[in-house]
Amino acid sequence: MDLAYPLVIKAARAWFKLGDIDIRATGLEHIPDTGGALLAVNHLSYVDYIIHGYPGAEKGRLTRFIAKKEVFDNKIGGPVMRAFKHIAIDRANGAEGMKVAVEQLHAGELVGIFVEGTISNSFLIKDVKTGAARIAAEAGVPLIPVVVWGTQRILAKGRKLDLSRHKTIGIAVGEPMHLTGEDPVAETADLKSRMESMLDTLIREHPADEQPPGSWWLPKAYGGTAPTLEEAAAAYAEERRLREERRQAKRGDRRPDARA
Repeated sequence: MDLAYPLVIKAARAWFKLGDIDIRATGLEHIPDTGGALLAVNHLSYVDYIIHGYPGAEKGRLTRFIAKKEVFDNKIGGPVMRAFKHIAIDRANGAEGMKVAVEQLHAGELVGIFVEGTISNSFLIKDVKTGAARIAAEAGVPLIPVVVWGTQRILAKGRKLDLSRHKTIGIAVGEPMHLTGEDPVAETADLKSRMESMLDTLIREHPADEQPPGSWWLPKAYGGTAPTLEEAAAAYAEERRLREERRQAKRGDRRPDARA
């Protein structure tokens, strides 16, 4: 029985109301009332779990998100993720996580997967992994693209939490894709193209007064100052390099000879 998850949904709805958060959602009819379906979602901020859960919640359903194993290892985040019955996946070896996701889909669950693998600092659609296409095909369920816009203004990577009122968040749910799994690369390219088109529409239809020229949360192609996909990719590669250096240094500190 789910106890915590419905309470969080109620709290989120209260936040939307008190904060005057204008949720503009389209395509909710594409979320099935029952049965398994895989939601392929984009990733702009740390509040995307809440916002991407909105389409399912509007249909009276709970979305089980696939998340990296490290979140489940966290002393605070881990118990929450397990209480919500989210799905852990090891990015070094994702076979077990994918197996659990397929089982959940066979059981009729609504499952969400962040197809880019991590937050997009450019706020555009990054390279999309083939995992979503392979999971949906194996489970024999529809793959439904879902794109959000505006969440980065609340809590983007490297930015402070902004709970100021009167923000708009756009959500677009696309038509279900029924995949064969015969060519996951081509099917993934189709998914990415659909998500890019959906995101473009959300950005262009967003209230102009909320994204004036020069805004840090707006991609350069739309008049903002966010990094390009290439710039964001280079910054992420450097971040990973530094993280690995720290990891190696920490391992070295633990060696007996390092303490001598």
